[in-house]
Amino acid sequence: MGETGEPKKDEHEKEEKHADREDKEEKDKKKKKKKKKDKEGKDKEDGGKEKNPEDKKDPVKLRQKLEKLDAKMQALVAKREDILKLLNEAEKNAASGGAATS
Repeated sequence: MGETGEPKKDEHEKEEKHADREDKEEKDKKKKKKKKKDKEGKDKEDGGKEKNPEDKKDPVKLRQKLEKLDAKMQALVAKREDILKLLNEAEKNAASGGAATS
C-alpha cells in the first residue's frame, strides 16, 4: 500500500510543474506585450505626436528643443545647489553635534 501513495505524489508534482510552466509562459507573454507597448510608446513623442524626421532639419524646431533643454538644465542646477546647501548644513550640524557629545 505504500507504493500506491507514491504515484499520486508524483502526479501531483507533475501537475504543479506543469502549472508553474504555464504561469511562466503567461508571464513571458505579458512581458512581451508590455515591451511591445513600451516600444510603440517610444515611437511617439510629446503627447502622442509621431516623430517627424523633418524636425531634425528645421532650425526653428531645433532651437526650441535646445531652449527647452536649457530650461530643464537650469532648473536642475538650481535644485542641485539647494541640495548641496542642505547637505553642507546637515554635515555642519552633525559635526558640531557629534563633537559636543564626545
